[in-house]
Parts: sequence; C-alpha cells; structure tokens
Amino acid sequence: MPAKDSRSDARIDEAEQELLALSIEAQQADWVYNTYLTRDTEALSSRANARLIERTVALAKEITATPPPSDAIRARKANLLRVSLPLVAPSAAGGPERLATLVARMQGIYAKGTYAPKGTSTPVDLQALSRILSENRRPDVLEDVWTGWHAVGRSMRSDFTEYVRLANSGARELGFADTGALWRSRYDMPEDTLAREVERLWSEVEPLYRSLHAYVRRRLRERYGASIVPDHGPIPIHLLGNMWAQSWEALAADVAPPGSTPAYDLTEILRRRGTEPVDMVRFAERFFVSMGLDPLPASFWERSMFVRPPGREVVCHASAWDLDYVADLRIKMCIEITAEDFRTLHHELGHNYYQRAYAGQPFLFRDSAHDGFHEAIGDTIGLSVTPEYLVRVGLLAEVPPVENDLGLLLATALEKIAFLPFGLVVDQWRWRVFSGEISPEEYNRTWWEMRERYQGVRPPTPRDETEFDPGAKFHVPASVPYMRYFLAHILQFQFHRALARTIGAAGPLHRVSIYGDRRAGERLGAMLAMGSSRDWRDALETLTGERAMSAAGLLEYFRPLQRWLDEQNRGEELGW
Repeated sequence: MPAKDSRSDARIDEAEQELLALSIEAQQADWVYNTYLTRDTEALSSRANARLIERTVALAKEITATPPPSDAIRARKANLLRVSLPLVAPSAAGGPERLATLVARMQGIYAKGTYAPKGTSTPVDLQALSRILSENRRPDVLEDVWTGWHAVGRSMRSDFTEYVRLANSGARELGFADTGALWRSRYDMPEDTLAREVERLWSEVEPLYRSLHAYVRRRLRERYGASIVPDHGPIPIHLLGNMWAQSWEALAADVAPPGSTPAYDLTEILRRRGTEPVDMVRFAERFFVSMGLDPLPASFWERSMFVRPPGREVVCHASAWDLDYVADLRIKMCIEITAEDFRTLHHELGHNYYQRAYAGQPFLFRDSAHDGFHEAIGDTIGLSVTPEYLVRVGLLAEVPPVENDLGLLLATALEKIAFLPFGLVVDQWRWRVFSGEISPEEYNRTWWEMRERYQGVRPPTPRDETEFDPGAKFHVPASVPYMRYFLAHILQFQFHRALARTIGAAGPLHRVSIYGDRRAGERLGAMLAMGSSRDWRDALETLTGERAMSAAGLLEYFRPLQRWLDEQNRGEELGW
C-alpha cells in the first residue's frame, strides 16, 4: 500500500473548495435553465455542467493516483469524490461538452413534449395528458393519450446511444467497468452486493405486490371485460391511471372495497377551501416546524417556483434545490391543488430540510447517507399525513371510523406498493444497457420484457424499435439514477416504524402520525445532520437502531390489507 502523504490531505481540501464553487455555478445555471427553457439557457447549463464534470473527473483521477490521505475523514472524502457524479465524461477533447449537451438536449425534448389528443387540435403538455389518464375511463382515449406521449422518446434514441458510449468511457477512466457499476458503487458496499441486496428486498415485498396486482386486474376486468383485461396475464398499462403505471392511485375509487365509501376527498377539501399553491407549501412547512425544526428562510419563498410562469417554457417536474449548499433552499414545481401535490410537497420539503441539516458538514459530506435516504425522508413525513393529522391541521372535522381503514390502506398501496417493481426496472434496465448486455438494437424490446417480468404490465399496442419508450420517463433522458426511489419505498416504512416506536405510539402503524412530536424531530434531526459523513449503516442505526435495510416495516404497515387481499383473491390466479 502506498505511504500516506500530507500532500494528499492538502489536495483533497483544495479540491473540496474548488468543487463547491463549480457546483454552485452549475446549480445556478441549471436553475435558470429549468425555469426558463431556451436555447441560450440550455447552452449555459451545458457549459457549467461540463466544467463541473471535467474538473470532478480530473480531481478524482488525480486523488485516486496519489498516496492515501492521512486520516479516515479525508479517505472517505476521496472515495465520495470518486463516485460523486452520476455522469462522468471522458477526458478526450470535447468529451465533457458533448456529454453535457446530449443530456441537456434530451431533457429539453422531454420538457417540451406535447401531444394533441384525437379530436382536438391543440397540443397539451404531460401534466394535461396525465390528468386525462387519471380521470378518463374510455380505453380508446387512454390508449391514444398514452401512445401520444410515448412518441416523445423517438428523437432521443440516437442521443441516448451516444450518451451511453460517452458515459461508459468516462466511468472506465475512473476504474469502473461501466456507468452502472459506478452508480452501484455509491452505497458503501461492493457494487455486486448492492444488486443482491435489491433482489433480497424485492423478494420480501413481491408477494404483496402480486396480491395487489391480482385484485386490481380482476376489478379492471369487471369494468372493461375479459376482451381487454385477461383473466390471467399482464394488465394493459394504459388502464392503470398513470403514464408509467408507477402509481395506480387514480384507480382508488374504481377498485375500492365493495360497499365502502371514500372517507374523504382531500383534493375536494383543499379546493373547496380556496387553497392556493403557496398555502399547500405552508402546510408542508408547518409539519417540519411542529417537530421542532426551524421555518424555511425568507429567500425560499422569494426564489422558489410554485406555479408555471406564463409565457415561457419550464421543467415542471417537482424538485428541491439548495443552490449555495448552505441556505439558498428552493423548490421548483407547477403546483396543482390536489391530494397528490399535497403529499409531493411534504416529500420535496423533506429534501430541503435534509439539505439544511447537513449544511454544517464539509462540502463533500453535504449529501444523504445514500441517495435512497434523501428520497425516503419526505415520504416518511408523508406517511404521517393521516386522517388524525388532517384533523389536527383543520382539513378534516373528525377522524373517519376504523371501518374506513381498508379503503385508505388500499389507496396507499396503489401508490406505494404499485411503485416497487417500476422503481426496480428503470435502473435494472439501464445497468444492463451500460454493461452492453442490452444493445441499442433491442432497447425497446428488453424494456417491455422487463416491465412485464417485474410489473406484470404490457403496452396497449405493439412497440417496436422505432420507439424509445424509456425516454418517456424523465429520469432516463435526465440521467438521474432511479434505484434510490425503490430503496426509499422500503426505507420510509422502516423509518416510520422506528419513529412510531420513538414516540411510543399505540395502535396500528398506518394510523400513527409524528406531527407535533419533538421527540421524533430530535431523532430524525440527529440522523439528517450526519449527511454522508458516515457509512449509511451508521445513519440507519441512529434513526432505527438497525444496520440493515428491511421491508419488515412495510409488511407490518400493510398487514391488514394483505389479509384482506388474500380473502378477495381466493380462487384468483396470482401472477401473469
């Protein structure tokens, strides 16, 4: 092993400050691009990100080639620097600029995507198309809208192929086999160990998903008939109320327990009260404040984008930002007055409060324990958006009776459990693309093979290689790793169960809310403040007392629903 050298310590310290400045510059350029989509802002964003990528790669290579640092803290920083970028450009002349341009262009194609549904002449954006999918029940309309949006990927295909080649070249320069291996190496474990962990977690939750799938398939068959929805086999994807079938919550009323009535309609409640977008954000902020955390800074309210600005193109996909990595917290979102956006805002502010909590760490530690933690925090808060919570904040007059729990649990499962296999597939597919196991000539075929294998869904019409359906999901053209969302859907229930125990909550897990409990805030805050300064197992233990990710909390949360689904599916063939 090379001797330790104090010069390595100094170089890491210098690199950290240089990368902080470049990261702020890239964040600012990205913010302008995302909130003001033009050719010029795209170019500015591309150049800023190219500079960041180029210097990060150069510094990672330099530090990797030098003797190890003299202390464990700097050694961890060196490793985090090496795996910090989800996208690494090759060092050849023009490589960083070309890769940044490809990603910006694909992201711009996605953001500007529109389609005019049959019988109309005006193209509408993804939000409007998604509303049709969630609200309409005519199969021909749903098929038209689904197919119309998915055409957005066609013109990305060649860019994506080049992006894979360049990204892999850059990853290999850092010593990784490919970009997928780089992504899997960010979890404080060998990259093949992560793949096994993911499959282990999926095996724990797959039986519950298959039970939910069988029940929903039967209820859809009752609505549409066996000619559209088979007795056994995958569900036609356009009937599930979401463009990617990553959530089935739009079907909650359609597949509710027979004879049940909705306990409440949060969307209707919010709209009836005249709730404005900023009011939605205030509800979410008050949740965190109720646990003893500080209100958001005034700059958050001045600089965030809460609604689509008139007269210009923007990226409406909800996201949380910390532009200076200290206190310039913002969200970017085209808020609609819906129950879904109410929960989304709790999620996005979870990112902001995590960002604020670890702002006191050195720059290379200003991140979550692993990326699944960042996604899980806001969703953990979302699990506390219970009827009891809604009563306490004045949105409900009284807590619905216990008989309504099955309907609420089913609605939650349509969002959370339905997501799990999709959360798995997006990166499982990309890992195989990056490794070369999937060639460009079979992008679409393998995408749908994996969607059917894990999700049990199929497209409404045959899809061939003239299409590029993965490009119809934001995270693919934007080069955002997706496994974090699968892990977050496991972790949020593990976190929720631990916090419920912290406050000594009695009763079933799905009725617990940590709103207003400072004990929960202290426990949560202690973990958030660690950032990525320690192995993620240490952070997990700080919050939960456990050192392994586990689906036990999820299974406990949905145990009453699993028993009910078993009864409903008696005589029904599970699987596809």
